Amino acid sequence: MDTIDHALISMLRHDARASLSDLAAGLGVSRTTVRARIDRLRARGEIVGFTVVLRGDAARDPVRGLMMLGIEGRGTERILRRLGGLSAVRAMHTTNGRWDVIVEIGTDTLEALDRVLAQIRRFDGIASSETSLLLNTWKSGG
Repeated sequence: MDTIDHALISMLRHDARASLSDLAAGLGVSRTTVRARIDRLRARGEIVGFTVVLRGDAARDPVRGLMMLGIEGRGTERILRRLGGLSAVRAMHTTNGRWDVIVEIGTDTLEALDRVLAQIRRFDGIASSETSLLLNTWKSGG
């Protein structure tokens, strides 16, 4: 990917419904060039899809947090299966470094979040955890 591809992706992240004409004007290239680049990025798997974020999606979880987990031994797959069964879990990410897994959690109240955190901490194989509340989201969806 070159600088035009990166700029195109940035523009699409801001507004995935922008017209080819608007994208071309912003990039200083032709509409044909924009179309060809989008098609090429999709064909190579760089762009895997487009999405819509609804107001209800953003308001669904007034209390959100990231829970970082240290897992004992080789229990990651088992822990991921258990986490996947919890309705408050929005996403799970395996990582490198200090933490093995980062879990995105969303609930209606702090009390509900506390219950979910306590439940996860009791999972067999969780060696350590740390949780951060998400206070404000400045950019979402890519």
